Amino acid sequence: MISDAMAKRLNEHLNVEFFAFYQYLSMAAYCHSKALNGFAHWFSMQADEEQMHAMKIYNYIIDVDQDVELLPIKKPTAQFDSILDCMEKALAHEQHVTACINDLAGASLENKDHATLIFLQWFVTEQVEEEAAVRDIVDQLRMVGDSGEGLLMLDRELAQRKPEAAE
Repeated sequence: MISDAMAKRLNEHLNVEFFAFYQYLSMAAYCHSKALNGFAHWFSMQADEEQMHAMKIYNYIIDVDQDVELLPIKKPTAQFDSILDCMEKALAHEQHVTACINDLAGASLENKDHATLIFLQWFVTEQVEEEAAVRDIVDQLRMVGDSGEGLLMLDRELAQRKPEAAE
C-alpha cells in the first residue's frame, strides 16, 4: 500500500494523462479539418497511447489498494494557427507531462515509496521517447516550411504509424 498523499498525486496525474488523450483527439480533429489525414492518424494513435498510459496508472492505484478518483477533464485546445503550431503545442504538452512524472518520481523517492518509484520508471523512459518523436516531427515541419509537397510527404509518412504493443 502507498500513502494517501501519493495516491492523491497519482490520481492527479491520471487526470493529466486523460487530458492528453482528449488533447490529442482534438489535434486529430484539427488535422482532419485540414485534410491532413496522416497527421490525424498520428494524433489518433497518440491519443490511444495516452489512454493506455492513463489505464496503467488507474490499474496501479487499484493494485496498491487505493481509491481511484476520476477528476474533471478540462476542455482541450481545438484551434491552431497551423500544423506546426499544433505540433509545437504537442511538444510543449509532452514536456509538461515529463515534468509531472519527474515530480512524481521525486516524491516517491523522497517518501521511500520504492514500489511507485519502480512503477514510474517505465513512464520516465517513455517520456524520453515521446518528446524525441514529437521533436523530430516539429524539426521536419520547420525544414519543409511552406512547401506543400514537403507537408504532404510528412503526412504520408505519419499515416504509416502502427499501434504500440501494450506492456
